[in-house]
Amino acid sequence: MKIRVLGCHGSDSLIGGAQGPYQCRTCGFLVNETVMVDAGTIGAALHLAEQKRIRHVLLTHLHFDHIKGLPMLADNLVDDTVAPVVLTGTPEVLGGLKQHIFNDQVYPDFLQLPNPQNPVFSLQPLDIGKEAEISGLRVLPIPVNHLVPTVGFLIREGSASVLYSGDTFTTEEIWRVAAREPSLKAAFIETSFPDEMEDLARASKHLTPALFGREFQKIGRPDLPVYVYHLKPRFRQNIQQQLARLKIPHLTVLEEGQEIHI
Repeated sequence: MKIRVLGCHGSDSLIGGAQGPYQCRTCGFLVNETVMVDAGTIGAALHLAEQKRIRHVLLTHLHFDHIKGLPMLADNLVDDTVAPVVLTGTPEVLGGLKQHIFNDQVYPDFLQLPNPQNPVFSLQPLDIGKEAEISGLRVLPIPVNHLVPTVGFLIREGSASVLYSGDTFTTEEIWRVAAREPSLKAAFIETSFPDEMEDLARASKHLTPALFGREFQKIGRPDLPVYVYHLKPRFRQNIQQQLARLKIPHLTVLEEGQEIHI
C-alpha cells in the first residue's frame, strides 16, 4: 500500500521553516494513486493527469477542511469524465454533501452534471462496522467521538492494514478494533492542539499530545508505527515538542509530500 501525503494539517497556512516558508494543507491522503482518504487537499497537490486517476474518495465526516477539495476536483474533471468518481462515506456525510454543498447554491450539483447519466460524482454509502471493497482495498468504517457523525477507517490490502482515526476526541471502539487486528502495520492518528489548549480540544473534540498518548496506549502496541496528522499549523512546533516527550519509539509527525509504503 502506497500512501501519498497531499495535506496533513488542520488548516491551510504558510508557516516559517528552517529552509524557508512551508505550505501546510488540509488533510488528503492518496492511496495507491486511485483512492483519496479525506479530500481537504487534491488539486493543489496533484497534476491533472493524477487527479484523473482517482476513482474513490473516502470521507470521514462533513467538516469543510475534509471535503473542500471536492468542488475543485469536479471543476477539473467535468469535461473529461470516463466514469464518475465515487464519493464513499456514511449516509450522514453523503446526505450532507447533497444538501449543503452540491445543491446548486453553494456549488453546482456535480452529482448530476455534466449530465445525470454520467455525472462527475456518484455516491456509495458505507455501513458502520461492515467492510466494503473500494478499488482493491477492504475498508471498515468505525465510529469515533467528534462534533458531527464521524468515522475512522481500517484499510486493508492483502495481508497488511492501516488505521486512520479521522477527527476524534477520546474514544473506544476504533482502538478495540486496532488492538485485535493482527494485520495492523501502522496507525494515522490526529492531534490538533497543544496540551495547554485542552479546553478547546475538549470543546471541539480533538486530541492534544497528552490525550493522544493515552489513546494510543489503548491499542496495546507501543512499537506500532504511528503517524500524527491534523496539527493546527500555528501550533505545529509546540505540538511536535510535546509529542517528542512521550518517547513513543516509532512516532512520525507527518509533512506534506511524504510517501509511506506499508
